[in-house]
Amino acid sequence: MAKMKKAMAKPINMKVLMAGKKMTLKQLKRERDFSGCYVLLKNRKPFYVGISRSVIKRLTQHVKGKTHFAASLAYRMACEQRPHTLRRTFAMQDMQFQKEFNRAKMEIQSMDVAVIEINDPVELYLFEVFCAMQFGTCRFNTFTTH
Repeated sequence: MAKMKKAMAKPINMKVLMAGKKMTLKQLKRERDFSGCYVLLKNRKPFYVGISRSVIKRLTQHVKGKTHFAASLAYRMACEQRPHTLRRTFAMQDMQFQKEFNRAKMEIQSMDVAVIEINDPVELYLFEVFCAMQFGTCRFNTFTTH
């Protein structure tokens, strides 16, 4: 947790992801993508915790993804603004919902992100849940099974 809090003190802006992978790697002082945990910060406060075996790729999906699979956080945020009872695929075909989905991606793009590398899969999964509980991000961090 100390590493994550240190990273949160010096986050990067999600807009760097729009400039491409090379720029993002440079900003993060890395040579390649990595496994780890990330915390999206809105107004310097934790908003969402995520994990991935390819953190940069996953963060890029949050701001550039076109489907509810790729940009799942944006989808959840859009659902809050435009609730529906449709299947996800059909909701994504609704023009008004699509507008909210795109707005949510823009909101995510305006956030900051802190990242840390975690290679052990068990530690990675447990750390995500721990961070979500510690930072109170359970509004969009859900751990329900399908």
